[in-house]
Amino acid sequence: MTHFLTDHIGRQVSISTAPKRIISICPAITETLFALGLKDEIVGRTKYCIFPKEMVEKVPIVGGTKEVIVDKIRDLQPDLILAEKEENTEEIVLALEKIAPVFVLEVQKIDDSYRLIETLGLLTNREEAANRLITSCKTSFPDRSCKQHLNAAYVIWRKPYMVVGGTTYINDVLHTIGFQNPFEKGDARYPSVTKEELADANLDVLLLASEPFPYQEKHIAEFQSFLPNTKIILVDGEMFWYGAKMLVAGEYLEKLTKQIKRSAM
Repeated sequence: MTHFLTDHIGRQVSISTAPKRIISICPAITETLFALGLKDEIVGRTKYCIFPKEMVEKVPIVGGTKEVIVDKIRDLQPDLILAEKEENTEEIVLALEKIAPVFVLEVQKIDDSYRLIETLGLLTNREEAANRLITSCKTSFPDRSCKQHLNAAYVIWRKPYMVVGGTTYINDVLHTIGFQNPFEKGDARYPSVTKEELADANLDVLLLASEPFPYQEKHIAEFQSFLPNTKIILVDGEMFWYGAKMLVAGEYLEKLTKQIKRSAM
């Protein structure tokens, strides 16, 4: 039995009421599916889907988030493929919908992350588990009571430098923990910036993420050379993932906020 549902980008998708063979091509979605108790239904994932570590290694890899192995996905005979608008390309969705229904989710804000969990519960007959997960995430995740309002940029790439823009989940998290992002204006989700633009932004804090580019201690001096008055902090980029990661990210973000508060005093 199937039913038609509208995905997060407005596409009508015909989906089985009880999907048994699910492929996820977005890491945060994969982790969330496991959190909903779907380990037996997940038959494919990307090489970047690394959580939960003790369980995901048993699931076949079907490529990356920007390039998938279509024949392998076809051989796995999925009855539902889950994608995310930012993580995956339109070309991938068009190719995979010839194999099985592809439901595209979209996350740009914290509330969208809760919608993602709710939607995954609806798609997989795990509504109760989804509601419990949402409640737990809301309990552990920071609220918007922080009044720091420090100027901060979150750097995800090197050569060129790329930072988080306005229409991203990470930007909403920054707001929640008391940061104002000077690069949130404009349409670019991850704008490229120069040394001069970073220097002119009057940053109180610069956050260097551990992924997708693996910023490390050795890179701090590189930025400190042209941002002498900015506090530069390495952050765990995985703690800025949406979905089930919010369960553990809340405590991490609270500690990060306290660390920055102390350094700003």
